[in-house]
Amino acid sequence: MEEAKGEEVTLFGFWSSPFVHRVIWALNIKKIKYKYVEEDLSNKSALLLEHNPVYKKVPVLVYNGIAIAESLIILEFIEETWKENSIMPQDPYEKAVARFWATAAGDGLWQFFITEGKEREEALTSVINNFELLEKELIGKNFFGGDRIGYLDISVGWISYGVPIFEEITEFKIITEQKFPLLHAWMEAFSNSEFVKDTLPLREKLSERYRKVWEAIMQKKN
Repeated sequence: MEEAKGEEVTLFGFWSSPFVHRVIWALNIKKIKYKYVEEDLSNKSALLLEHNPVYKKVPVLVYNGIAIAESLIILEFIEETWKENSIMPQDPYEKAVARFWATAAGDGLWQFFITEGKEREEALTSVINNFELLEKELIGKNFFGGDRIGYLDISVGWISYGVPIFEEITEFKIITEQKFPLLHAWMEAFSNSEFVKDTLPLREKLSERYRKVWEAIMQKKN
């Protein structure tokens, strides 16, 4: 990792947050050294509240005393601040497509996870439709960014480890090698890439956290 131009970079995060991991992956790709501050979300630090007084949540990147919130905004700030190892497409149209899917790719996934019956079926329809379109984006490519991880890979990277946990808990398979061969291969490649593999939350710990959330929601419904 390189020093960030002699300036201080601090990331406020929480171990299970997929939004925080977006920032971690981007910093790793850019080879930027940074200080990581783990937050207790049940007792947020005064510094976090000072740096993000509007949303009061992670991630927050503090660069030379200036705070930037919201993961996708932070990714673009990182790209503009450190030009080497670019993560953003250079073509305007490809950049627009990446920005669209960065927010739309996961539509329906959380609803699929926390609902049952007709609501889950409707959410699943949305998820499958999105994944079919994402599958097409991977034709002829190893990653959404081409031969290397880019902005869209980082933005949707949580799918690579989050969806298998959702599938395990709900006992419903969404991404199969038969139905989504390219997306399935991408999940493996992304999770095992040098910038990602050592940063992922422990599966058992993350699965336990999500299972508790799921059980609490299901208990309320019943």
